[in-house]
Amino acid sequence: MNERFENDLACYLHYDDAGQMNIDQKYFPEFKQQLIDVGDGIKINTLVGGKGSEAILLLHGHPETHLIWRFLTPGLTGRYTVVITDLRGYGDSSKPEGLPDHANYSKRAMGDDQFTVMSKLGFEKFHGVGHDRGARVLHRMVMDHPERLLSCTMMDILPTYDMYRDTSQEFATKYWHWFFYIQGKGFPERVLAADPEYFVNYNLNLKIGPAAKSRFPKEILDEYVRCLRDPMTFHGICEDYRASATIDMEMDKADREQIIQVPVLALWGKDGVVGKLWDVMSGWQERAANVEGFAVNECGHFVPEEQPEVVLEAMLQFLAKYPA
Repeated sequence: MNERFENDLACYLHYDDAGQMNIDQKYFPEFKQQLIDVGDGIKINTLVGGKGSEAILLLHGHPETHLIWRFLTPGLTGRYTVVITDLRGYGDSSKPEGLPDHANYSKRAMGDDQFTVMSKLGFEKFHGVGHDRGARVLHRMVMDHPERLLSCTMMDILPTYDMYRDTSQEFATKYWHWFFYIQGKGFPERVLAADPEYFVNYNLNLKIGPAAKSRFPKEILDEYVRCLRDPMTFHGICEDYRASATIDMEMDKADREQIIQVPVLALWGKDGVVGKLWDVMSGWQERAANVEGFAVNECGHFVPEEQPEVVLEAMLQFLAKYPA
């Protein structure tokens, strides 16, 4: 990391108004936190920890925040500089009003945010790790600027184009939100904002494998609810999905013949929707030249939180093969 920038990092006070240690200080005690200006008035909530010469960028999914990485970071910071962020529209990052064509929530725009964060931290090349929406952002990043990525770890996704193309009744039923969030005129935002707590509990419990319920304590769910009490968070989420169904699809379609050369590790929950409805390994082998991975046992959708020990071991072995 750039030494000057490291010394200038603004470490937020990790206490709430009542003087209680906040959740970031509890789960990421050695990380420094700041809002990084990436241009156009967008600031990305960023936490940086570790001292390694190589960097790893971790990108979360929906409807969560950087907190999904709480189990993995202790095993990574001894070897790498670890950067965890909230995507544009999520957590404590900026949530701009969506444009008519949703371009400012395209995965290209969201990926460019992350490239700028890493550049400002002094890393022009780095490992990328993404879960769910974060993996979709990472997919666009490796398509647009493969020269900047040492490796990509994709968790519980196939390319968005493929999943929309192969939509079945079962998929549409289980991934109902893909089709609800894209509705217009602020309708889904208004419905979702009516009861954020119920939304979080319903959404996560629907997808978490039964063996992992204890890994989602109330304080974690409460933090997700806190972020969703901001109406613009639901707007950002809906715009993310609207972009996926429109402008992102066009970008992905244009890149169908482009094969990813950056090494890819694909991990997915054996009991999750993606793993049950698709041949995930074959899907990634069609899109990338160098792929390895496996279905994680006793695991639903939230792979890094449900089976972090398995994920960490797989990641460390994979990352070690592709040093800077």
